[in-house]
Amino acid sequence: MSSGEASQRGCSTLSNAVESRKSDLRGWVTLNVGGTCFLTTRSTLCKEPASFLCRLVQDDPELPSAKDQNGAYVIDRDPTYFPSVLNYLRHGKLVINKDIAEEGVYEEAEFYNIPNLAEMVKERIEKREQDRYKVLTKHVYRVLQCQEKELTQMLSTFTDGWRIEQIVSVGSQYNYGGSDQGEFLVVVSREVNDVQTNSSPTEQTDGKARELLDRGSRML
Repeated sequence: MSSGEASQRGCSTLSNAVESRKSDLRGWVTLNVGGTCFLTTRSTLCKEPASFLCRLVQDDPELPSAKDQNGAYVIDRDPTYFPSVLNYLRHGKLVINKDIAEEGVYEEAEFYNIPNLAEMVKERIEKREQDRYKVLTKHVYRVLQCQEKELTQMLSTFTDGWRIEQIVSVGSQYNYGGSDQGEFLVVVSREVNDVQTNSSPTEQTDGKARELLDRGSRML
């Protein structure tokens, strides 16, 4: 081997040693989580000093650990949820992609012993459930048709929260003993829970009732 080749190899070795030293100073760490590798720093992982991750990279003798053939710490957990854990340690915010189950992130926060993250995820899950089952109140309308002589009786029989919105005269179509009997459309409504209105027959009249409210004249 020539002196030039020996010198080049020596420079290369020295360069690698310098880069390795720089890497150590930066504290870069590779984690192999369930077969997926994540690159981060020791300082990031130790944002929560009592966490599993901080103890792991500090080689806590009471925490058994293993490394793969590339020197990455091996953690037998689902890598799907780990980005949310790692990003929380990086910037202190909860970021969960919409296709990720929040319950999964919560379980990982518990496993890694990061109580602040676990509490944030728990609050988000509770809010999601509250929004899902929140009762949404809406108005359902119904249109009733009657003659003038039936109107008073009909108005006195409303129950179950129904109330009169509008009475619209549609003219006289019948003649009884020489006196006209007026025809009326009565628009009534009531407040119901959103669950109750699903596939409800009363919703079929909703559009017609609203149209009558816009076009009719109030007579009460």
